[in-house]
Amino acid sequence: MSRKLVLVVDDDPKMRRLLRRCLEGEGFAVAEADTEQDVIDTLDAGNVSAITLDIGLGGESGLVIARNIRQRSRVPIIMVTARSDVIDRVVGLEIGADDYIAKPFHVRELAARVRAQVRRAEEFCDAGSSARRGPAEGHDALEFDGLWLDPETREAHDRNGRPLRLTTGETDLLLVFLSHPKRVLSRDRIMTLLSGAEWAPLDRTIDNRIARLRKKIEKDPEDPKLIKTVRGVGYTFAASVTPAPTAA
Repeated sequence: MSRKLVLVVDDDPKMRRLLRRCLEGEGFAVAEADTEQDVIDTLDAGNVSAITLDIGLGGESGLVIARNIRQRSRVPIIMVTARSDVIDRVVGLEIGADDYIAKPFHVRELAARVRAQVRRAEEFCDAGSSARRGPAEGHDALEFDGLWLDPETREAHDRNGRPLRLTTGETDLLLVFLSHPKRVLSRDRIMTLLSGAEWAPLDRTIDNRIARLRKKIEKDPEDPKLIKTVRGVGYTFAASVTPAPTAA
């Protein structure tokens, strides 16, 4: 069985060597990059399963690179930074990063996070394949309140048939809700379903992501009818989810 390829993006050669030793010791194959062009070339070559990306690479360019990666690929991104500011974390996640780890960290923790993200991406792919084998022949997308999402291609369309521009994080969150319609999900449960991460009481990442998703799928985000808040518990997806015909 071939090893999963992790792309380590950092402008510090010592850090790249450290992460390479760690990840290779955990069974991953590793490629290295210290510029955006190196990242793009490696992605275009294919088979990258996850990316660790230094957010401080050249000032703000780490965030720029993350945004550009997300525009061309759904590969999981784990942001690595020496800064622990919540704003940095929120910005990274809003751009489309999947996880975040602050220096100093134990290399095995990073390996565990990479493994969790690779596993999550594979599980979503498997879930998409299962959805395509739905009960109605020729149906491969999930429809809800006039919108639809194809779990395999991760393409979404609004009520007028126009593409919905969802980030990777928003798509993952929507897939969680579509897989558990009309069930109350705590924040803790949502975090676990997304990435296996534990939820901390002061962590508002999920609430922020849900607020952004509501703006894109709700008719009135100020009065949401699809993703409803269950006070003191979490959220529930109130719409019915059914197989939908493939878009022409």
